[in-house]
Amino acid sequence: MEAVVELRNVRGTRAAMGWAGGHTVIIDRPEGRAGGMGLGFNGAQMLGLALGGCFCNDLRYTAEKMGVDLDTVEVTVKVTLEGEPLVTTAAHMQVSCTRTDGGDCAEVIDRARESCMVSNSLQRGVAVSIESLLP
Repeated sequence: MEAVVELRNVRGTRAAMGWAGGHTVIIDRPEGRAGGMGLGFNGAQMLGLALGGCFCNDLRYTAEKMGVDLDTVEVTVKVTLEGEPLVTTAAHMQVSCTRTDGGDCAEVIDRARESCMVSNSLQRGVAVSIESLLP
């Protein structure tokens, strides 16, 4: 199994648009930084969204498998960056959810933690290769 995303520059800006299927997102730098216009998320924010978004999905998958109906889901991700070049040195996620039956969500959160693809991938390390395709 694999997932493929595409990114291209947005004409008239220095931002990029990324897409997979019919879903799009804008990636940019803060206004005034390397031509950034603040039109979209930066890399650290995208990493946090990937981590938190994946966990939100896994909470729902896990709850469904357990026969539990979740009411609210709240996730906050803090990504810590350091060094030159800048790298992510830590990510901290806070998770809160409620069940429609008023029950405890601790087991749902624990099981989702075990199955979350993005957090498991980051914790185990993932090989990244970059290939230059010259025009």
